Amino acid sequence: MLVDDFLARSAERFPEKVALVADGRRLTYAELDLAADRFARGLRARGLERGDRVAVYLENTPEAVVALFGALRADGVFMVINPTTKPDKLAFILDDAEARVLVTDGPKLEAARERLASVPGLSAVVVTGPVGSSLDGLPVTSFEELIESAQGRGSPVRRSIDIDLAALIYTSGSTGSPKGVMMTHLNIVTAARSITTYLRNTPDDVILNVLPLSFDYGLYQVLMAFLVGATVVLERGFAYPRVLIQRLIDERVTGLPIVPTISAILLKMDLGRYHLPALRYITNTAAAWPTRHILELRRAFPQAELFSMYGLTECKRVSYLPPSELDTRPDSVGIPIPNTEAYVVDEAGSRVPPGTVGELVVRGAHVMKGYWRRPAETEAALAPGPLPGERVLRTGDLFRTDADGYLYFVGRKDDIIKTRGEKVSPREVENVLHDLDGISEAAVIGVPDPVLGERIKAVVTLKDGARLTERDIQRHCRARLEDFMVPQVIEIRESLPRTSTGKVDKRELRAAAGRP
Repeated sequence: MLVDDFLARSAERFPEKVALVADGRRLTYAELDLAADRFARGLRARGLERGDRVAVYLENTPEAVVALFGALRADGVFMVINPTTKPDKLAFILDDAEARVLVTDGPKLEAARERLASVPGLSAVVVTGPVGSSLDGLPVTSFEELIESAQGRGSPVRRSIDIDLAALIYTSGSTGSPKGVMMTHLNIVTAARSITTYLRNTPDDVILNVLPLSFDYGLYQVLMAFLVGATVVLERGFAYPRVLIQRLIDERVTGLPIVPTISAILLKMDLGRYHLPALRYITNTAAAWPTRHILELRRAFPQAELFSMYGLTECKRVSYLPPSELDTRPDSVGIPIPNTEAYVVDEAGSRVPPGTVGELVVRGAHVMKGYWRRPAETEAALAPGPLPGERVLRTGDLFRTDADGYLYFVGRKDDIIKTRGEKVSPREVENVLHDLDGISEAAVIGVPDPVLGERIKAVVTLKDGARLTERDIQRHCRARLEDFMVPQVIEIRESLPRTSTGKVDKRELRAAAGRP
């Protein structure tokens, strides 16, 4: 099975069903399927060959969805680039990926025009909306013209098989320049099938997605919905919580994927005023879900199941906590997803017993093929597995398990704070901070100290009306943490810096504190 079969098969089963609600439009599976076919033929007519990269640099729009499925049907490889990416970084990604086609809109093209001229591999630009002048001789075609000019009926003749690349997902990780995670059709199909299994997705589901399609968590909401024949309500972002709540009500949304930033904002509202009987589940990944957020969301939406999950771009998803275990192990990220093995090893690669902290290793058909054009980094991440000839993913994340095999995230190797000769997990301190009534969000980092090695610094935001002081917060931590784990520095801010995917940007916090 190929990824674009998700759309084709649902179009056969439910041609007149609404597949996508976005930008004030309601598009059926048949309409999207036809548009993807025409887009694919248009790309082929412009010389796209098997394995060529098609960059989609758009907001969360119907055109973005059509472009990524059309790229796959033309035997290409799609790469969705965050629409907030600046021209210098955009040019770097396009050049690194050796992209052949760029799909964008007029304003973004104009803003990046100068830098795009230095990208040698581009052979075509497709623009939604009005088309301006050509790009230094590079043909610029309107999205509408490309589709309308496509000749023939049905999908182009396919040559791809499931071990071929389907997507490059660019991620900066914790350090360095953006790198492309190579995901095959088999990788994506495996992950999508596994996740929809434990979420029990059906054609009756309506999934509201406010996350960017450049973020694999957001991308998979569309892919998984199309796999099962569900409906996606695609928003351009999350700016106004009351608008989100109203969309949940109006569209009778059954599934809501969020990150901790979104739950923190929602929990500032009086959620008891809203009745959402259709909401069946809420999921969280990308960053640790504070236990307090989980408890408050359960009170606000008692009919909804909450899934605390852990994953990373290199394999999409690793684990989920069954909702029935929330009361017993609220700080766990659960068990491996179906058809996945995850275990903890020491520095020598040997498995460690329950309770021992080590690096998490992942086995499964959803593990990436590698990093695009980065053999050394690929070799470091994909280590020899327990069976001859296989490779497994060394995640770089520190974990422990309990006696029942449930996984507990301790922290990134790079995030562990070394102070007074002790190692401190920021996650453990953050959990304690989130337990203090009045704190909305918390991030803990280490900052250089000539005596301690590193001091522990907590940066927090407060709920509306909260009057906590730095002394109040330290007193709370001293009552619940060992002495060496208590933050020496507390900073209260109006907001925390964000990455493009909505995570707290700890790199920016560390840089501001003088730590590289």
